Amino acid sequence: MKPADGKRILVTGGAGFLGSHLCDYLLRQGHEVLCVDNFHTGSRRNILHLLGHPRFELLRHDVTAPLAVEVDEIYNLACPASPVHYQTDPIQTTKTSVLGTLNMLGLARRLKARFLQASTSEVYGDPLQHPQTEAYWGNVNPLGIRACYDEGKRCAESLCMDYRRQHGLDVKIVRIFNTYGPRMHPEDGRVVSNFVVQALSGQPLTIYGDGSQTRSFCYVDDLVRGLARLMQTPPETAGPVNLGNPVEYSMRALAETVIRLCDSRSGILFMPLPGDDPARRRPDISLARKLLHWAPEIGLEEGLARTIAYFRQQLDDAEPPPVDGPLHAPAAAVGADARQ
Repeated sequence: MKPADGKRILVTGGAGFLGSHLCDYLLRQGHEVLCVDNFHTGSRRNILHLLGHPRFELLRHDVTAPLAVEVDEIYNLACPASPVHYQTDPIQTTKTSVLGTLNMLGLARRLKARFLQASTSEVYGDPLQHPQTEAYWGNVNPLGIRACYDEGKRCAESLCMDYRRQHGLDVKIVRIFNTYGPRMHPEDGRVVSNFVVQALSGQPLTIYGDGSQTRSFCYVDDLVRGLARLMQTPPETAGPVNLGNPVEYSMRALAETVIRLCDSRSGILFMPLPGDDPARRRPDISLARKLLHWAPEIGLEEGLARTIAYFRQQLDDAEPPPVDGPLHAPAAAVGADARQ
């Protein structure tokens, strides 16, 4: 039964890094949360603390198959988000973005539920505009090794807007820029988790390319707050809306900061740059400031300190975190990404 003052909310990909933090936030707001995940990249460890919560429900399900549930809102976060994961099975990645979004939009239409699509800064590709605004159409290679994710998310955005125009569905599209924090998997290939684990283990920090490529890093709590604010906007606000931290860092500067905060003696190892790795990435968040009155509040050093503390605890536990899906990196380099 739905709580008297709250909503019943579906979070697909809810056992993932970002999804589990969103489930925490929604429960704190008094809502009932239905977490759906196929555990391909998500982990029970991320939501273990929620399993006894009276307003939390877990359902193992793959969104590429239809789902029949009753909810008021849908956050569609289901999709592998790091290159290690989405390049392992690129066909399944495309199916998750396209068929999964189509199924969730169909559910939202039947229920007349508000729908939020977690898109990505990868829709901008290797951008020719800097920083990136929502009006920029992007510079994406549709045939490259990242296309399964980039083009899958672009198609998902298109489906959302067609459901809005054709069926009047209340949809929201958020383009998520590099996000980091506790519950990132140590082997997911994202740059923050790579650097932190390497620094804590005394290994060289691996930089792909010369380290001059840039990213902007948003702490997970800030990002989740932005998602919730976008979901509560009126129907005329569909987006897309960029969410991310507009402060830009080079990979070399990030590596040096992590080494310092970890009090590590690790050096830096330079490796060849992988294909289609964007040279620069920084969001223009003017629209989020205007529509959502949102901006990041947690600076990089504070967020990294919290993330380092999490990974230090994981390493101190001695046992590797349980894994519910294939999370091991392929031999190919994965670049400097740290998305949702």
